[in-house]
Amino acid sequence: MRTPLKFKDTSRSQFYPTVRKRVDAYFTERSLSPHANGAMWAKASFFLVGYTVLYVLIMSNQFTLLPMLGMAIVLGMFAAFIGFNVSHDGLHGAFSAHSWVNRLLGNSFYLLGANPYIWKITHNVVHHTYTNIPGHDEDIDLAPGLVRLDPGEELQPWHRYQQWYTFPLYALASLSWVFRKDYVKFFKSQIGHHDNSTHPRSEYIKLFASKAIYYFFFLVLPFLVLDLAWWQILIGFVLMHLAEGLVLGLVFQLAHAVEGTDFPLPDEHGDIQNAWAIHQMHTTANFAPRSAMAAFLCGGLNRQIEHHLFPKVCHIHYPAITNIVKSTAHEFGLPYIENQSFGSALSSHFRLLQKLGRQPDAVTVSAKAHSMARQNPTPTAKPILSSSR
Repeated sequence: MRTPLKFKDTSRSQFYPTVRKRVDAYFTERSLSPHANGAMWAKASFFLVGYTVLYVLIMSNQFTLLPMLGMAIVLGMFAAFIGFNVSHDGLHGAFSAHSWVNRLLGNSFYLLGANPYIWKITHNVVHHTYTNIPGHDEDIDLAPGLVRLDPGEELQPWHRYQQWYTFPLYALASLSWVFRKDYVKFFKSQIGHHDNSTHPRSEYIKLFASKAIYYFFFLVLPFLVLDLAWWQILIGFVLMHLAEGLVLGLVFQLAHAVEGTDFPLPDEHGDIQNAWAIHQMHTTANFAPRSAMAAFLCGGLNRQIEHHLFPKVCHIHYPAITNIVKSTAHEFGLPYIENQSFGSALSSHFRLLQKLGRQPDAVTVSAKAHSMARQNPTPTAKPILSSSR
């Protein structure tokens, strides 16, 4: 049985109450809701309608093979964008003040072939609490034995080349999600630090019924309706999911597995030597913060720091609160990790994979140094505002 994990307060633990108070003041002073606005609803509608139109066009049987394959690839990308822009906010309860609206939009996750109930456990509960902690955050356990993101994991000869073969593995993520991952996670007794041994009976029904419906609409119905051979339909299905998986994999990994992010280990007592919010600042990174396209497509996940600190704030507001979070982090002497473009974040991820595949001792020493520094933090500037958590 794993030792229970605890986040310890330090002399800098007033960071989160301070930044939360300032962000709350931003919304109060402007009489703004932290939930979706008109622009957010328009964006969600664009991706949902686009997904539907692409599916209908493919199923209309009015196109030749190559255009249909092209639309299948774009459909896969739209599925990923729905996950980022609609499902993600809904499942975090950030889209609306009404729980039924969040639940309805969170269920758009089924359009990806994924299960929203399992996602809320693995992502909302486990990942957001134990971010980048080896053995607890399973989001960094990409392909056990194949990809080494944990500096404490035993180095294997093939890890030397992981910076090359990991990217194609990302493309397989969506196929794994549809046919394997949800089932494995659902029936796993423990996910990271979370007891996963019991589920409501209704969730068993939803898991198998939703998967069956998805298989019907994307494998069986095309075979019945389209003038294509079964293998052509299968190629289209696989290409759709390769596109979906690559988009999903890259965006999620660029937020936590780049140079500068930590992979801290608890001590023998199960303590993480930081308050939770400070832990998030050490393990999370932004990318392309000034890119309007990244903000539109990635659903705010390019501003992952703001998302981890304020997951119930709709991502449409992240650009507005970024300066508050960044200035408060600097005030408290905390890191604010960001790559200025998607390309620079991609390069940083590549270099981290390369480093973890070749220099285990250096990485481990570095991780220990970070841990020691956090146990003995240097004095920081006194916050302008403070409040109890």
